[in-house]
Amino acid sequence: MATTTTTASQQPAPAGKKKQPRTTRGPELAPHQIILRPLITEKGTHQSAHHRAYSFEVNPWASKEEIKHAVEDLFGVQVEKVRTQNRQGKKRRFRFRVGRLPNWKKAIVTLKEASAGIDFF
Repeated sequence: MATTTTTASQQPAPAGKKKQPRTTRGPELAPHQIILRPLITEKGTHQSAHHRAYSFEVNPWASKEEIKHAVEDLFGVQVEKVRTQNRQGKKRRFRFRVGRLPNWKKAIVTLKEASAGIDFF
């Protein structure tokens, strides 16, 4: 005769409370841990001046929603949308060996019309 035991994770949630599933990977991140640095390039400067889009290097574990809240908290602006890219690290040669730079995540954040721009300098 087999007996079954239930653990806390297998029991249904109480009727009044619904448990929200966690949608992020890794640890909980603070806004300054999500936005690692702004990407100041010629193309990024053009996008910020003409399209109100700013580029950042972000934590690879951060989701679009977390990036949006981090930019709003750190810079005091309203974000319209966030686009992300997972960039592959480039191959680099050092003497007789070939190595790789680390992979990284890029986020392009578009601001709403009513929001003021971000000044990095």
